[in-house]
Amino acid sequence: MSPRKPNMESSIYLGTDGRWHGRVTMGVKPDGSPDRRHRTGKTEAEVARKVRALEKLRDEQRAPKAGRVPTVQQWMETYLTTIASLKLKPRSLDDYWSKTRNDIIPGIGQHRLNKLEPEHLETMYAAMLEEGHAPSHVLKVHRILSRALKIAHRRRIIVENVATLVDPPTVDETEANPFTQEEARAFLEAAAKRPTFMRWLVGVGMGFRQGETLGMRWKYVDLDAELFHPRWQLQRLTWRHGCAAPHACGERLHRFEKCPPVCTVHQGYKRGCPEPCEKGCTRHASACPERKGGGLVFTRPKTKKSQNPVPIPPPFIPPLKDLRALQEEERAAAGNLWQDHGVVFARPDGRPLDPRQDWEEFKELLAEAGIDDRRLYDGSRHTAGTILNELGVPLVTIMEILRHTQVTQTRRYVKGRSEQSRDAMKRMGNAFLPQLLPRPQEPTQERIENSDSRTTRSRLRRRIR
Repeated sequence: MSPRKPNMESSIYLGTDGRWHGRVTMGVKPDGSPDRRHRTGKTEAEVARKVRALEKLRDEQRAPKAGRVPTVQQWMETYLTTIASLKLKPRSLDDYWSKTRNDIIPGIGQHRLNKLEPEHLETMYAAMLEEGHAPSHVLKVHRILSRALKIAHRRRIIVENVATLVDPPTVDETEANPFTQEEARAFLEAAAKRPTFMRWLVGVGMGFRQGETLGMRWKYVDLDAELFHPRWQLQRLTWRHGCAAPHACGERLHRFEKCPPVCTVHQGYKRGCPEPCEKGCTRHASACPERKGGGLVFTRPKTKKSQNPVPIPPPFIPPLKDLRALQEEERAAAGNLWQDHGVVFARPDGRPLDPRQDWEEFKELLAEAGIDDRRLYDGSRHTAGTILNELGVPLVTIMEILRHTQVTQTRRYVKGRSEQSRDAMKRMGNAFLPQLLPRPQEPTQERIENSDSRTTRSRLRRRIR
């Protein structure tokens, strides 16, 4: 009878099936039973290598947990539901879910986490680029996946985060295209003809984000102290099902086949025909009778620095007081139809301005002012930072006005103008070049020698001697 092996010692033996087997004690399972891992191979040496590798992971406390390793789809759903939702802002969480459903799960969702290879990620990224996705979109997908795998590695579900072995696509930083001072004046002149003029004056003149401007409420506007307190922002969030059976709830809206080349159902859709539903689709939450968490919602700004008060330019005070008086008249005219949200920039019934309609109005104002197309962010936040820099405001002060956490971030919002560069190089030339060039000599007249002039010079030489 062979002696009993000590605790935690591995065993290697030849099985009745003709293959070699190894058993490694890793500890205990969550239920308290022993955690014994099994390895098999054709030769004893092969099994011995596998056993030693498993023992090394155990001794270094890096061994994956016992049980079946989840697939990428299962882990991403767990990560977004119970881990990321505790930390991410609602809008960011919506973006994570969107990219997970549309890109990660269709690409690599069926792979087990411990079987995921770098080549799987590279193939998925190449396919996304081939489909026409921007490199920035692919990079965002890579970061979401890398973060989820990092958490899985921390929790010893996997041994290694394969996303760290993959180089995502290189993304060129989008160049800002702010208004010049002349373009800003033309834009505001076009906006002055509309009832939303003050919304654009605040956006361009103070560099507020769209959500901060539309979510501004009177209780956070101190006209006496001339301060804005951007404590809230307005965002449109995705609806979530509140029912117990999301798939059955949206049954009448499921479409599993692609639209024909000439579709009459979605011809009015600006983004074209929607993609077909996947099997087991749980979308269409906007039609759920018990829907929750979506629509236009007031949320906190992303960082604490973003909530710092901002001084109001004194010329803005009288128009703001007029706007508040006009809003009181609209409230009285609307009567019971008035919906009191306390926002500064409201519709005639008191509701906040819709961000989509606000974006469309921005594009219309660009056309009316004769300005080429650009992003809303360029026409507000980048414009404010650049014009403040042109007015000679120090970069640190601009950082405080735009409420950035680091001055390096502010530098991305300040774009140098060609006029400034030309003036600077002119001053540089005036500082150095005139001092280094030789002074021009007076032009000399050509003279013809004759006997009289030679005689005169000869007498002069004798006189000097």
